[in-house]
Amino acid sequence: MAEKIRCAWVPADKADYAQYHDTEWGIPVHDDRILFEMLILEGAQAGLSWYTILRRRVGYRKAFFNFDVEKCAALTDAELEEILASGEIIRNRLKVFSVRRNALVVLAIQKEFGSLDAYLWRWVQGKPLLNRPAGMRDVPASTPLSDAISKDLKKRGMNFVGSTILYAFMQAVGLVNDHMEDCYLALKF
Repeated sequence: MAEKIRCAWVPADKADYAQYHDTEWGIPVHDDRILFEMLILEGAQAGLSWYTILRRRVGYRKAFFNFDVEKCAALTDAELEEILASGEIIRNRLKVFSVRRNALVVLAIQKEFGSLDAYLWRWVQGKPLLNRPAGMRDVPASTPLSDAISKDLKKRGMNFVGSTILYAFMQAVGLVNDHMEDCYLALKF
């Protein structure tokens, strides 16, 4: 049986990375908890590799109540300090404290739009943007759309939502389908 062809960024020697690619990356997400999780994890990844965050994902879920938005919004400074001291996540004070701040913004977005899902998917008229890049050089780091969403989220008070972070988030949750044209998942979603 022939081996599956995956996007060029998936290392052949990391089964957990392939699992993430095959079962999550680029698949349209409409669950507010998962959308919030991926927004926080993409922000945590700033300056690091995604694999560094992926390996600590369980620790992040444990520290942040499986990304329950209301519980994250209610975190106290003392609780955030405890999380910061944990060795199970990236110990960056600004990133850890931004979880509470971003959760508060998500609650406001949910109140205004009904859900984080409704807010995000309206940017793409409810359908993933299909790019089918030929290679890594064809995948942008950011786009005018990620610029616009980033600007709007920052205006609402979010941190760690720069345009490059937002584009990676858009790819991860399927707002954008950037599976390479030779990837077996290119046309699936």
